[in-house]
Amino acid sequence: MPELPDIEAYLAAMRPKTIGSELTGVRVSSISLLKTFDPPLEEASGRKVEGIRRLGKRIVFELCDELFLILHLMVAGRLLWKEPNAKIPGKIGQAAFDFADGTLILTEAGTKKRASLHVVRGEAALADHNRGGIEVADASPEEFAERLRSERHTLKRSLTDPRLFSGIGGAYSDEILHRARLSPLSRSDRLNDEEVERLRHAVIDVMTEWTDRLVGEAEGGFPTGVTAFRPEMAVHGRFGEPCPDCGSPVQRIRYASNETNYCAGCQTDGKVLADRAMSRLLKDDWPKSLDEL
Repeated sequence: MPELPDIEAYLAAMRPKTIGSELTGVRVSSISLLKTFDPPLEEASGRKVEGIRRLGKRIVFELCDELFLILHLMVAGRLLWKEPNAKIPGKIGQAAFDFADGTLILTEAGTKKRASLHVVRGEAALADHNRGGIEVADASPEEFAERLRSERHTLKRSLTDPRLFSGIGGAYSDEILHRARLSPLSRSDRLNDEEVERLRHAVIDVMTEWTDRLVGEAEGGFPTGVTAFRPEMAVHGRFGEPCPDCGSPVQRIRYASNETNYCAGCQTDGKVLADRAMSRLLKDDWPKSLDEL
């Protein structure tokens, strides 16, 4: 799922192309995409785009007279900038947002179509789509600590909970926890003050660095190849490869369709965390440390 850095890269590329321009029309090819009927989508046609903002992992088009289009890319949604009146791709095309100078195309790969488009009127209606997570870069150390300790979860779950923190998903939470030298399974309410502050700095540093990197890569063009797996990442998606800091093989915890990556050498004092599937299968043969592994 595109996370804060990916969404900010999209916004940086879209703003000069769309703000101040008239949205001449929105073409929707998938009936599952549009989640609202009042106000009707047709009301967006002919309105000027006054701004584009991020709401968690959502993209919000601010049109005149406080009409908002809220686009959630979910896992597989991606955006392309094409020539005016460009055709919506057959199998993966979901919608097209038409402007005089170009067309913003929404695609979604895979069979599960989860991307969504809401049309709402007024800031109050827009606020209903805010999951409540704080923007860590804008929060004080006290606010971050209070939010982190407000519920008893693993750090991985807390960081990716949109009710607690805004814009963080599975990929960057792995990178954040590696930077903070904290186990993904540590409990959020058991960290000491130094560990909480270390985690806060890691969130800000990782998200800022990756946002700057992705915005810079797309400068003058449009983001392509948006993915949760990048070779420059320290641990996410790098199972079995050496940690760039200590050289230990990157480990993983798999559950359902999700995966958490971490470095046992940097984050868990050499302990290999139980994988819900393989550790149950291997039982006593499951390695408890890097030496056993």
